[in-house]
Amino acid sequence: MDNAKERVNRVWDLIRQVMDPELPFLSVDDMGMIRGVRLEQDQIIVTLTPTYSGCPATDVISSDVRSALHSVEPTGRVELALSPPWTTDWISDGARRLMTEHGIAPPEGPSADRAFLTGQGKSIPCPRCKSTHTTMVSAFGSTACKAHFTCDACLEPFEHFKCI
Repeated sequence: MDNAKERVNRVWDLIRQVMDPELPFLSVDDMGMIRGVRLEQDQIIVTLTPTYSGCPATDVISSDVRSALHSVEPTGRVELALSPPWTTDWISDGARRLMTEHGIAPPEGPSADRAFLTGQGKSIPCPRCKSTHTTMVSAFGSTACKAHFTCDACLEPFEHFKCI
């Protein structure tokens, strides 16, 4: 493997270890925020798409990605790409499983189905007991990308990561 590929691969390996500060059991790569790592004129550039343009965690995520990048490539840079906008369609299957394991109902269905944005009119399964008898308490949970639900079967509260 040539030096350029090795450098890019080392950066990828480190970036895959950068965790989402709001979902610390998921990496930013699992969440689909890393759009690419490339070498351009002997500089490594990481392209990052935040979950939404107003996400308060974007600065922390950018800084953490930059730190990982700079541990291998001190002159590398992180680019924010807002177009195309991030979508829950980019979340990996593994990340969806981990959300469920951590008591968060992952987004279901394609992001184009706007009924899933608020959870209204859709059955959001409880991540604990899998019942589809759930009630939305609030369209907004601990972050703007989550809604708060209660399971009518096991009576446990849970968050649902909205389709965006």
